[in-house]
Amino acid sequence: MMGALTAAQAMVAATARLRAAGVDDPARDARVLLAHAARIEAGRVTLIAPEELSPEIAERYDQLIALRAVRVPVSHLLGEREFYGRRFRVSRDVLDPRPETETLIEAALSEPFDHVLDLGLGSGCILITLLSERTSASGVGVDLSEAACLQASANAVQHHVQSRVEILRSNWFESVEGQFDLIVSNPPYISLSEMDALSPEVREHEPRMALTDEGDGLGAYRHIAAGAPDYLLPGGRLLVEIGPTQGRSVAALFESAGLTATRIIPDLDGRDRVVFARMPQ
Repeated sequence: MMGALTAAQAMVAATARLRAAGVDDPARDARVLLAHAARIEAGRVTLIAPEELSPEIAERYDQLIALRAVRVPVSHLLGEREFYGRRFRVSRDVLDPRPETETLIEAALSEPFDHVLDLGLGSGCILITLLSERTSASGVGVDLSEAACLQASANAVQHHVQSRVEILRSNWFESVEGQFDLIVSNPPYISLSEMDALSPEVREHEPRMALTDEGDGLGAYRHIAAGAPDYLLPGGRLLVEIGPTQGRSVAALFESAGLTATRIIPDLDGRDRVVFARMPQ
């Protein structure tokens, strides 16, 4: 991709390179990464299409395309990902925020809450979004990964909720004190047997401990079910993201722990995505 290529020519070459590497939407990624290399908004790429790329931008673009061709996620190359209308800083230390997790956000926002606990907060996208949408609420977020806690703390500052959030390194409820009217979690739910089928972007570039429990995919829900009744206020809600085949199993775990009113909430594609349960009054 060296030489005096125009932006349009560079994008065509990059698209072909990404397509050959098996990237899902090569034209989109080529466009987004060119905007990043040129430090412009993606919507302005058309404006620079006839122009020759400077050597500096061309080199930066070549490096980005080379990384994307070995399936480094676009979000890691950009350093951020959009979620529920906000941008969150991401890295290989945290799970990428995903659109389907917005199903959990919508469910959480459907009732009032004052004090929320996020178990395994990763980038902090769930907790920070909930606090941004409910400006009177406060929250606690925990993660076993120190790097994830640091990433979430940076995102809390970026979105101006740091005064209402406490972020702790904790193995599930271990370091948590107090009670909450809402507990949320997007835990590792991919079974060990499913890991090989994941895309290289996910399998090789996202934190393994955020993806799988190295078992049947239900280990995290067993921890959550065992601990949640001690930390939920009467009438408090528990909302967890699940894999599309896990709804009934997770609901049964929560019911066995004494939680009630369990229901399974589908995402926009109609797949089971969230399990809801309530602490009895």
